[in-house]
Parts: sequence; structure tokens; C-alpha cells
Amino acid sequence: MDAALTADSFNFVNLFLRADWVVKLVMVGLGLASLWSWTIILDKTVRFAALNREADRFEEAVGSGRSLEDVAAEAGERPRHALPRMLQMTLREWRDARTKGLSNDTQAAFLIQRVDRTLDTVIARESARVEDGLGALAIVATASPFIGLFGTVWGIMHAFQAIALQKNTNLAVVAPAIAEALFATAIGLIAAIPAYIAFNALSTKAGKFTARLEGFADDLSTAIQRRLAERT
Repeated sequence: MDAALTADSFNFVNLFLRADWVVKLVMVGLGLASLWSWTIILDKTVRFAALNREADRFEEAVGSGRSLEDVAAEAGERPRHALPRMLQMTLREWRDARTKGLSNDTQAAFLIQRVDRTLDTVIARESARVEDGLGALAIVATASPFIGLFGTVWGIMHAFQAIALQKNTNLAVVAPAIAEALFATAIGLIAAIPAYIAFNALSTKAGKFTARLEGFADDLSTAIQRRLAERT
């Protein structure tokens, strides 16, 4: 048994191939979970970068001194980004209210309420969209170590059963089986650690983007109130 053991006996491939079928299932599941989490991480990283880049360009256009109507028209009929949609919805409410008449403070107050509700709806939907997938990262981050630990416990139990049947407690007999079992915990941590770090980082980015939408909504509401004040 001692002569049969080499350094290659403890590489990842051999540890996987020699593992019990339950431990193999745990390893494969954790590997798929890690792949799933990395897909989400890369997708969200690219999407957040694109969203913030487009938001920077649009806010620069809004702050350039041009009329809001011109900026909204330049964004197209159905913009994908939330900021131009918010601007277009706000201007639509303004045009509708002006067409129907803004003869008193009550109608002006109703206009502000409608604008705020419309913007809140857009923000809620956009926030849900950017946070989509973060729950999966949380699941991988919290569950993977325990799943890996289950594979380790199962593997060690299986190893001790084999030791009892062979009636041999030599380290050369114990070490490979224990290494196979511990490999499951290692894979669990490999899956969990990036998912945990990415979940916290991406959650922070999602919160900042939502705050950015809320700040833009406040600016739009202020712009409508300023227009109402100029009409009086």
C-alpha cells in the first residue's frame, strides 16, 4: 500500500475519482454552483458598468443646459435605461396636466403626486431588475460550506468503514480516504468565498444605483415644481 502512494495520488483528479459516489455528487454539485455564481458575477459586473456608463452620459446631457424636452427626444421612443424613461414619463405627466389646465394649487399638487408615484414605480422595477440574481449568490455563499462539510463527513464515515473492514490503521490507508473527504470541504469553500465577496460588492453597487435613481427622481420633481412656480 505504501509503495502504491505517490504525489499524484493526491492530485485533484485522483481525489475525485477515488471518492465515494455520494462525495462525487457533492463535488459535482458544488462545481456547478460555483460555475453558476461566476456566471452571475461576470454578468452583473458587466451590466453595472454599462448602466453607470450610460447614466453618466445621460446626466451629463441633462446638466448641459439644454431643455429637458430635447434631451428626452434624443433618447428615443423606448429607451432601455431607467433615467431617460423617468424623464420621458415625467414630461408626459407635465404635458397632460398642462393640456387639462393647472388653474389652482390642488391640481398642481395632484401633478406632483402623480409624478412621484410614476417615478417610484420605475425605481422599484429597476431596483428589482438589478438585484435579480443576487439571491442566488447568497444561497451559494451560505449553503456551499455546509454541503461541502456534508461530503466530508460522509467521506470520513466511508473511510472509517473501509479501515474497519481492512483492520488496518496505517497512515497510508487512512490518508488518501481522509484527503478525498476533505477535498469536498475545499470545493465548498472555493464556491462560497467568491460568491460571498461578490454578493456584498454587487449588493453595494445595486444600492448605489438605486440611490442614483432616487436622486434623479428628486431632481425631476424639483424641476416640475420650478415650472409650476414659474407659471404662477
